[in-house]
Amino acid sequence: MRGSTLAAFPLLMYRAWADAQIVSELYFVVGVLSLLTALTVPLLAQRLQRRWVYALGLVLYLVSAAFGMLGGKWTALALLCNTLAAATSFVCFNAYVLDHVPKVEFARLESLRMFYGGLGWVLGPALGVQLMPYWHGAPFLMAGTGAACMLLYIRKIRLGNGRVMARQARSAAHPWVYLQRFFLQPRLIGGWLFAVMRSCGWWFYFVYVGIFAVEHGLGDSVGGMATSLANMGLFSAPLLFRWVQRKTVRRAMRTGFLVGGLCFILATLLSSLPWATVGVLVLGSYCLVLLDVCAGLPFLMSVKPSERTEMSAVYSSFRDVSGILSPGLAWLVLQCTDVSGVFAAGGCALLLAWVIAGKLHPQLGIPGALRARPARHGQRT
Repeated sequence: MRGSTLAAFPLLMYRAWADAQIVSELYFVVGVLSLLTALTVPLLAQRLQRRWVYALGLVLYLVSAAFGMLGGKWTALALLCNTLAAATSFVCFNAYVLDHVPKVEFARLESLRMFYGGLGWVLGPALGVQLMPYWHGAPFLMAGTGAACMLLYIRKIRLGNGRVMARQARSAAHPWVYLQRFFLQPRLIGGWLFAVMRSCGWWFYFVYVGIFAVEHGLGDSVGGMATSLANMGLFSAPLLFRWVQRKTVRRAMRTGFLVGGLCFILATLLSSLPWATVGVLVLGSYCLVLLDVCAGLPFLMSVKPSERTEMSAVYSSFRDVSGILSPGLAWLVLQCTDVSGVFAAGGCALLLAWVIAGKLHPQLGIPGALRARPARHGQRT
């Protein structure tokens, strides 16, 4: 559903304004509005019930598709509605996951979700960009059709409001209240930061690879193809999950952040060779797929059952915060260099996360019964 517009948005925005800095500014504004929306979703879910908020998010996808089919500068409103839809539906989806999936199954669920969603994310971007020369609204028509199918499906299965929500009082906590609870839990803060850094890497990739290709004469289709190639890594998610199980979450995360960061920085150094730059970025994107499997686990494994809906909203804000930080940083970089410099900025963000990940517990994600116990004083090892 969303894959068909993933590569189309930056290309159409760049076509409408012909300036990468303006595109960055628009993404920045959209990110701020999306963050405010995500933080108010728990309050809205208590007033309207979670299943209706989920449906509202899907309706916003339909509105986004309508604006996208108008084309031109209406694409900015299409992007805004699309981002708000993603923020709203993602909060609800995570809340359902936390209600019904045991903590030890989070990594397996994430890998399976990525695997089964891989076909849409691989075919969608390439197909959407290929159809743009015939009609700019084709990617949005595909996205709108997918959103309509999802609406019909959730109506058919009659989604509930979640186990925890059914036991909560009808009065909802103000966003500032659960933000305070979040800032009092260092493990949640660290887990959220990893998700932000990972999302920043994807943001730089999805938005600027296409713009880089156009500016260096590679054509519009390269951005869509690069996006599809990156998403092909989703099919390796079950294998990556098994690797994470063998190597521990900390080691997997540090590997993904380190290699991904180095690839992004190398892409900037190779910017005089456009095809080499795109190739190195595609390689770096596979490290981001590895992080998609494991980088959310430190947060999800630390959430208290009584705070699932509220902390799902906080967790989902990583998309919006990265959507604020990334274009803001890109705007600053573009003041003194070209688009290739943006990739180095993304690489530095990933390397910073690599440093922070070194503080994770070495046995994070391993079931308690299987963890190695430190020998007590005076006891043989």
